[in-house]
Amino acid sequence: MAETPTLLRVLTLRRHWQVYETFCLRFEATAHSIADAENDSRLRGLSVSKRQFERWYGGAVKTRPYPDQCRVLEAMFGVGVDLLLAPAPAASWAAPASDPPLVVPPPRPTPVLLSTEQAAVLPAGDPFSTETRFDAGTTELERQVAMAARRALRFTAMAEGSTIGPETLGQIHDEVRRLTVAYPKLALPTLLGDLVEVQDLTFRLLERGRVKPLQARELYLLAGITSGMLAKASHDLGNPSAAMMQARTAFVCADNADHEAMRAWVRSLQSLISYWAGRPAEAADYASLGQSVAGNVRGTTSVWLACLSARAHALIGDAEATRTAIQQVEDARATVEPDDLDAFGGIMTFPAPRQLYYVAEATVHLGEDSALAESRSEAAVTAYQNASEDEWAFGDQAGAQTDLALARIARGEVEGAVEAVRPVLDLPIEQRNFGITSSAQRVHAALQAAGRRSSGTATDLREEIEAFTATPTSVLVR
Repeated sequence: MAETPTLLRVLTLRRHWQVYETFCLRFEATAHSIADAENDSRLRGLSVSKRQFERWYGGAVKTRPYPDQCRVLEAMFGVGVDLLLAPAPAASWAAPASDPPLVVPPPRPTPVLLSTEQAAVLPAGDPFSTETRFDAGTTELERQVAMAARRALRFTAMAEGSTIGPETLGQIHDEVRRLTVAYPKLALPTLLGDLVEVQDLTFRLLERGRVKPLQARELYLLAGITSGMLAKASHDLGNPSAAMMQARTAFVCADNADHEAMRAWVRSLQSLISYWAGRPAEAADYASLGQSVAGNVRGTTSVWLACLSARAHALIGDAEATRTAIQQVEDARATVEPDDLDAFGGIMTFPAPRQLYYVAEATVHLGEDSALAESRSEAAVTAYQNASEDEWAFGDQAGAQTDLALARIARGEVEGAVEAVRPVLDLPIEQRNFGITSSAQRVHAALQAAGRRSSGTATDLREEIEAFTATPTSVLVR
C-alpha cells in the first residue's frame, strides 16, 4: 500500500506548485507580502532551498520548520504547519478533482523570533537584524530574475557540452563571488543550499576530465573556495570533523590550482577550526604551516595567519609568542597588497575590523592586562559599528562584543558585561553559529569565577546565556 502523502504535498499538487522554482517564487512572494502587511522587515527576501523544499514535499521532515518558515507556509496554504506536515485525510487525496475543496481548521499562531515591537524599532542596516539582505529596493521581479540566473548557470554548464566554455566559467566565478561576499553577512540557512549546489557543479565538471589546463586551474580554485566555505559552514554548525574534511578537499584543490595564496588561506581556515574545537596547539601549528607556505603572499591572508597565531598562543598561555605574533600582524598589515583572493571579497579577505577583533581576543585570553584587553575590545566593537558593508560580519561583531564582556568581567564590571553582550543574546536562532555560542559560553564560564556567583546580575546573565546556547543554528538544518 502506498504511503499516505502529507497535506502539504496534496495542496502543492492541487496548486501545480510541485516544481521547485514555482514553489520558491510563491514562498518568496508570500514572505514579502507578510513583511509589508506586518511591517516585519525580517521576512523580506526569505527563501527556501531546493533541498528543504524536497524534504517538505517528500514528507521527510524530522523537525518542525523554524518560526518564520512556519508563518510563510501557513499564509501560503491557510493551514496550520502541523497539519501541513501530517498525513493528509484520505478523502482529500483520493477524491477526484471535481469534489468540493478540502476543509481544514484555521491556522494556529506560531511564535516569532522577535516581537512586532522589536522588529519595528530595528534601524535600517542594523548589523544584528535578521533581515535577509537584498540590495535596497529589490523587487519581486528582480528576485525572479536572480532565480532564473541560477537556473541558467546549470543549463549553460550542460549546454557547452564536452568542454567547459568561457561562459560557464564566468558564471561560476560570479556565483562563487556572490557567495563569498554574502557569507559573513547572511545567516547560514539562507546560503547552504547554494553552496552545496555550486560545489557539486564544480566537482562534476572536473570529474569529466575534459577541461583545458588553464580552465582546470581556475575551476580548481573555484572548487577550493567553495569547499572552504563549506568547511566554514560545517564549523559554524559545530561539526569540526566535517569541517576538516572539507578543508582538506579545499587544500587539494588549491594544490591542483597551484595557488600559493589559496594554500595559505586553507591553512588559516584549519587553524580557525582547530581553535574553536578546543585544540589551540594544533591551531598554532596550522597557522605556522600557513605562514611557511605563504612565501611571497602579500594579500590579507598573511594578516589572518598572524592573527590566528596570536590568538592560539594566547589560549595556550605563551605570552612571548603572542606578543611576537601581534607584532607580525602589524608588520603584515603594513605591507599588504590585495591579491586575487581579496578581489573575491567577503570571507576571502581579512579587513581591519576583523584584525582588531582577533588582537583583542588574544589580549583577553592572555589575561596580563585587563585594561588593555578592554580598550582593544572596545576598539574592535567600535570598528564593527562603523564598518562599511564590505567589512562588516555579524559573527565577528558578536565575537568582539563577547570579548568586551570578558574584559569587563575581569575588571569586576558585571553590569558593563551585560551591556556588552546584550546584542549577541538578541541574535535570532539562524545566526547563533558555533563560534558565537562558544563565545557566549566563555562569558558564562567567566561569570562563575570566584566572587561573582552570588551576584544577582551575574546569575540572571548566566541563565540568559544558557537559554541562548540551548538553541543554536544547527537545530534549523538537521
